Amino acid sequence: MAELDIGKHCQVETCSLKDFLPFVCEFCSGVYCLEHRNRHSHTCKEESMKSETLPSKGSTSYPCSFHECSGKELLPVICPQCQKHFCLIHRHQSDHQCENLEVAKPRMAATKELVQKIVESKEGQKPKGRRGAKNSETAAKVALMKLKQQAVGDKGLPQTERTYFQVYLPKESTVSSKPMFFCSKWSVGKVVDYAASLASLKNNNNVQSAKKLRLCHPLTGEAFQMDESLQTLLTLTETPLYNGGNVILAYLENDLTSLNDVSDYITHN
Repeated sequence: MAELDIGKHCQVETCSLKDFLPFVCEFCSGVYCLEHRNRHSHTCKEESMKSETLPSKGSTSYPCSFHECSGKELLPVICPQCQKHFCLIHRHQSDHQCENLEVAKPRMAATKELVQKIVESKEGQKPKGRRGAKNSETAAKVALMKLKQQAVGDKGLPQTERTYFQVYLPKESTVSSKPMFFCSKWSVGKVVDYAASLASLKNNNNVQSAKKLRLCHPLTGEAFQMDESLQTLLTLTETPLYNGGNVILAYLENDLTSLNDVSDYITHN
């Protein structure tokens, strides 16, 4: 009588036991014995791959990757530098201590020269008394009293941490400018996000191909780095910002670091 070939050998290399009633893994479709039927006991590769790439069943939220944060978002918020998911609070590089944090690069000489030429050309068109640093600071102090009465912002911020600006909005906006106040401890990225929400502006800064909403200097037109703190910009030795002064919100192409002409925004407003 011919010998019957019943059962199959376990696919675990160190086992190879022939089981007459073998088990088939629902994840990798492999054949295993009783001892190795569990996906953990045979280190199921297919299950590991699924757990790394797919969210858990029944879940539509994306957990924040920042340590000690349990926040979740219904839509993915991915850092373009480290490609990890974060909540809205930790979306910026400086807020989640990004491993690929982009350090602010020094200003290039050619860019500074171009900006200087633009400033000089505008000085010839307007009274010079309003262009100097001392005059800008004085004007800001005068405007600050008026801004404090009209500006909108987070009323929960302590008075000692509030910084007031007349924010000139993009040309696409139906409103020319809006007085706002922000926390001096915030990063430029947070200021941009908060100002955009107050002015109902479209903010696609997380979309790689879209124009970026940037905060720019009212005299030089230079766009500030998103991870710079507002307090740092207020204490610069050259062309600082002033509490009570002006700033510009503008949409810039990804390869641009400054406005072509500041007067386009000021005259627009």
